[in-house]
Amino acid sequence: MTNQVGDQRDSQVLIFGKTADTASRNRKAGGAESRRDQVLTTKVGLHIPVGLAFEEWERAGRQLSGLLNSSSWWLGDWLVYGKDQYADRYERGIRAAGLQYQTLRNYAWVSRRFELERRRPELSFQHHAELASLPVDEQEAWLDRAERMKWNTKQLRNAIRAERENGSEQMSAAATRRLAVPDNRLQWWHRAAAHAGTELGEWVTATLDAAASQVLKEVDLHVPLE
Repeated sequence: MTNQVGDQRDSQVLIFGKTADTASRNRKAGGAESRRDQVLTTKVGLHIPVGLAFEEWERAGRQLSGLLNSSSWWLGDWLVYGKDQYADRYERGIRAAGLQYQTLRNYAWVSRRFELERRRPELSFQHHAELASLPVDEQEAWLDRAERMKWNTKQLRNAIRAERENGSEQMSAAATRRLAVPDNRLQWWHRAAAHAGTELGEWVTATLDAAASQVLKEVDLHVPLE
């Protein structure tokens, strides 16, 4: 970021920190004088004039933040369209644009998971990315909560994790009551599940399925064929 720019011809059309009416009047005025109190984008940074009012600087920040968040949606939608319309040529377009396919693919996956009308402008792209793997009804419920509680991305992620852990604990407690599992045995199972990198309920189910499969295979070996 810089307060000076060598060649104003490199300045692009995006003007930050000004209302539409003010920017329009400045464009009509023309010349360097019209850019004296504008924040201009360039290919290598921002041209920020000396003495810019705090309110204008603050407004520019809000606009830049909105653009940064929107750009993920834009690039995701761009790739989705390219893959759908130019199946045999879209990779050439990615290379020509100098973009990274892996990053675009992640953006495109989130874009496909959220139709345009379901995207919440008050929430960031990353909020949506945190929920992209969930069913639609759960996505909507979490988006509603994130909007209402004004959560940032980390707070949303922590809330999802807490709810999952609470659900796992409830399931474990219910299983303990039904099976009357001793505490030391339950702790042992928790350690095994953690070592396997999975939740206790999932680990118990997988372990019992494997044991049942093995027993039934052994039984089948001793059943005479008709």
